[in-house]
Amino acid sequence: MAETKAKPAAKEPKLANPREASIEPSTQEMIERAQKLGIDTVFDRAVTMKPCAIGLQGICCKNCAMGPCRLPLPKGGIDGEDTRKGLCGATANTICARNFARMVAAGTSAHSDHGRGVAETFLSVARKETEDYKIKDPAKLIQIAPYFGIDTTVEVDGEVMDRDLDEIALGVAEAAMAEFGKHDGTLAYLRRAPKPLQEKWKKEGVEPRAIDREVVEVMHRTAMGVDQDFVNLTKQATRCSLADGWGGAMIGTDLQDVMFGSP
Repeated sequence: MAETKAKPAAKEPKLANPREASIEPSTQEMIERAQKLGIDTVFDRAVTMKPCAIGLQGICCKNCAMGPCRLPLPKGGIDGEDTRKGLCGATANTICARNFARMVAAGTSAHSDHGRGVAETFLSVARKETEDYKIKDPAKLIQIAPYFGIDTTVEVDGEVMDRDLDEIALGVAEAAMAEFGKHDGTLAYLRRAPKPLQEKWKKEGVEPRAIDREVVEVMHRTAMGVDQDFVNLTKQATRCSLADGWGGAMIGTDLQDVMFGSP
């Protein structure tokens, strides 16, 4: 009679060490709690899942239907000119820059579309279309208005007086909405940066124009057969990131302060 082999015991799943996963005590506590409940988390998956070696180098391109194109670095390295190219002729540097730029565009889209939602809500507040939100920090509104080119005072019979707050709010709301899709100029909030930094952005040609435009241009340039210059692609990624930090994200933060009160 043939012997039946016993099935090997199932291996215990690898779990993250909470102390190594985070230095933050409450996060460590939640990781331990999730593990006791048998809940899979990103920390545990990071222990068991090995990253793709080619993707880790940023040299896998999936931007067109002819790919994916993979340009792994040879084990012995590269002696002389790097001749690796994808089907469209993109070099490893180009592919890496494309991938990075698209990550920047995704982040800018996420933050700035939140900012757009806040701006739309504030516009409804300024137009008196909602009673769910109101201006709780008028001082913050008056502080940011000049950056949008909105006057906070008005001259009446030769006397300078404070402008009506509702007028200021409407002007700021409309100007904030325009930052996402205007067709000329640069972002209004760039003037909030230190002067030397503004001059550096201008010199390098990375001043963002409209928020949405910079995201669209990243997606355009990184499409197959468009921009193959990794330096140029990285410059556009910089412009797109500034559209987030000094555009959508900052607009969202400021208008939330106006509506909910500054922390």
